Amino acid sequence: MQNKLPFSKYFVIGVMLFALFFGAGNLIFPASLGQNAGSQIWMAIAGFLITGIGLPFLGILAMGFSGSKNLQELSSRVHPIYGVIFTALLYLTIGPFFAAPRTGAVAYDIGIAPFVGKSHGHIGLFIFTLIFFVVTLWFSLNPAKIVDNVGKILSPAIIILILVLLFMVIVKPLGPIGAPQETYSSGAFLKGFMEGYNTMDALASLVFGIIVINAIRSMGVTSARGVLITSAKSGLVAVVFLGIIYAGVAYLGATSTGRFGLFDTGGPVLGKAAYYYFGTLGTVMLSVIIILACLTTSIGLVTACGEYFHSLLPKLNYKAWVVFFSLVCFAISNFGLSNIINFSIPVLMFLYPLAVVLMLLTFTSKLFKHAQMVYVTAITVTLLISIIDGFKTLCQLLNIEYFSWLAPIIEFYNRALPFYEDGLGWLIPVLIVIFVTGLLIRIPKFSEVRS
Repeated sequence: MQNKLPFSKYFVIGVMLFALFFGAGNLIFPASLGQNAGSQIWMAIAGFLITGIGLPFLGILAMGFSGSKNLQELSSRVHPIYGVIFTALLYLTIGPFFAAPRTGAVAYDIGIAPFVGKSHGHIGLFIFTLIFFVVTLWFSLNPAKIVDNVGKILSPAIIILILVLLFMVIVKPLGPIGAPQETYSSGAFLKGFMEGYNTMDALASLVFGIIVINAIRSMGVTSARGVLITSAKSGLVAVVFLGIIYAGVAYLGATSTGRFGLFDTGGPVLGKAAYYYFGTLGTVMLSVIIILACLTTSIGLVTACGEYFHSLLPKLNYKAWVVFFSLVCFAISNFGLSNIINFSIPVLMFLYPLAVVLMLLTFTSKLFKHAQMVYVTAITVTLLISIIDGFKTLCQLLNIEYFSWLAPIIEFYNRALPFYEDGLGWLIPVLIVIFVTGLLIRIPKFSEVRS
């Protein structure tokens, strides 16, 4: 047994973690943020990095610190039924409802749309995503090492291509950074913070954490302290790579507005920048790499969801789940990238606070002796706030008035909860609840509610 590894091992695990988190779809969010933030880019990217890479890093550490075998076991500390529901919702969000369909839409927007034009947009998207998810289905039904091998080649290829592109942006900027859009003219940091939710990496970290921990243990590190330290050091490698690429792509977006105009999503920014610097060859290279990278991500997500739901409901075999999820991905992907991103926001406003609070409870669990009462009360308070945030965001997205029962609750939360308008209304109440219940649990008459 060893508890310390050479740097080369940390680096290998860190690169693996980077590859797990970083998908082609993640490029579109910092590009869009840069376009909209303009001169407020650095404040916005600072907020983005906290939720885009900071929370995923904490998620990995939380899984290592918890000692749990998987997310369902960890979230079952609240209640076994909650563990199943939360884990299932998380898999559906990073799988067939949003992240997996987004891979097809991103691949089309970056890899195909520049060559077919807007006049064939809907037909082109339909045909491409049909082929895309048929291939996803085939590989998901017939798992093969070729997918992993292609993924290992594509991740470095994307990194190299993007770094070359970013080098050109620094040497020869696309243009001056303009004024920020209205939504970023004030509160750019908090706006960037909320935009980081879109990567969904904090949610995914609660699933990926087990992969990293198993890799660490396979190298001979088995003690809880050793696993945690190795996870932290390896996570820093991934965080540095992600941070450089996110900041660089955001800067690219900020310099592109004057030359290319403002886009609904960040997808076209990369394609047009590749063409500007490297011509048709650059656009083709970017398209091929992005499509293949999105495909490997799609296969991985559909496979993971199929395996989880088969384990949850074994009466329906794995192949049936994969066919079902592939069909759902195909259908949702045809709503277009912009709609997929927009309609994911209410769900993320609901799920992210629950995920973050679960991480917080994991790190502080020893302080309150792992008492279930603290888990239940903290998650309940979070749920009461985050579900309202989800409905509020949905109403804003649909541009409709708040439901009659919703308006007074939002008004009350606005008055009573610090940072509620910034999407962080759950933070202070949860900290208070953890502190108070953590003290109560030490009183003898509460001892029977300890887990």
